[in-house]
Amino acid sequence: MCDAPNSAELLAWYDVHARTLPWRVAPSDRAAGRAPDPYAVWLSEIMLQQTTVAAVRDYFTRFMTLWPTVDALAAAEDARVMGEWAGLGYYARARNLLKCARLVAGMGGFPTTRTELEALPGIGPYTSAAIAAIAYDLPETVVDGNVERVISRVFQVETPLPDSKPELKQLATTLTPPMRAGDYAQAVMDLGATICTPKSPACGICPWNRACLARQNGLQATLPARKPKAPKPVRHGIAYLARRADGLWLVERRPDTGLLGGMLGWPGAAWGDVASEAPPITAVWQDPGVEVRHTFTHFHLILNLRVAQVPTHAEPRVGSFHKIRPSDLPTVMRKAFDVATASLAD
Repeated sequence: MCDAPNSAELLAWYDVHARTLPWRVAPSDRAAGRAPDPYAVWLSEIMLQQTTVAAVRDYFTRFMTLWPTVDALAAAEDARVMGEWAGLGYYARARNLLKCARLVAGMGGFPTTRTELEALPGIGPYTSAAIAAIAYDLPETVVDGNVERVISRVFQVETPLPDSKPELKQLATTLTPPMRAGDYAQAVMDLGATICTPKSPACGICPWNRACLARQNGLQATLPARKPKAPKPVRHGIAYLARRADGLWLVERRPDTGLLGGMLGWPGAAWGDVASEAPPITAVWQDPGVEVRHTFTHFHLILNLRVAQVPTHAEPRVGSFHKIRPSDLPTVMRKAFDVATASLAD
């Protein structure tokens, strides 16, 4: 017989073992009366969508230094925010970040209920629950990938993901306590991130090891089960990288909607099954002989490059010349920049 999972046991573990994160108020500080900053909670949750803690740390710290309040972020220039976001991926998040900040600044602050939070741009069911629980200590159930893994093992849910998501959410809800809901939400996520890991879970030191049905039955390493993923399609594209004699590069800002929306990028053909030639400026284009490969959520991209050095007076048909910081470019564009820079240096 297994014990029933107990939120009090997990909170006691969290009080000792909570991760130190730049956006988090430690449980001891929270107990002493320090309330979380809703702005910091919101910013971290938007950044953490489909991204790892390790990738987000430096971005979060830099954003909080540049724009320490929601009013400061609301007043920021779009291009500056998009540039600082470059490399973090899923750029629709950055566009919604600005839309949300400006709405919240106009409201005089963040709303305090999940329903009101979910009405804001870029905030869905998970993010609204996380902000409501962590920032306001409301008894909302927060379920991310870490939580799904913990719950699937504790209750031995063998239905594969994503079909098991409704059951896992319902089971997680039964464990959410009416008090310290914010700490509890972060405790389950920490448990999944540090002990109940995808491979080789450290069951011997888990505060819920006596309650875990999967451990009792030797299934902890095989759960959660997942349906096989369909192979991703491959798309092809061409990017044209022209550097002017004065060191400026030909770029264009991508449309606000769609992949890499609002970001700087290299002119080129649309990404599809076959790439077509459409040079943005008259030049002697060279093929550096190196493809850029990048994987997005739903497809693999193979990007062929064309590189040229052009005179200062050259007039492009599309885009304009700018000084480029590699850090301002999304990852796939930065990969192309590195190849082109090396090619032009030869």
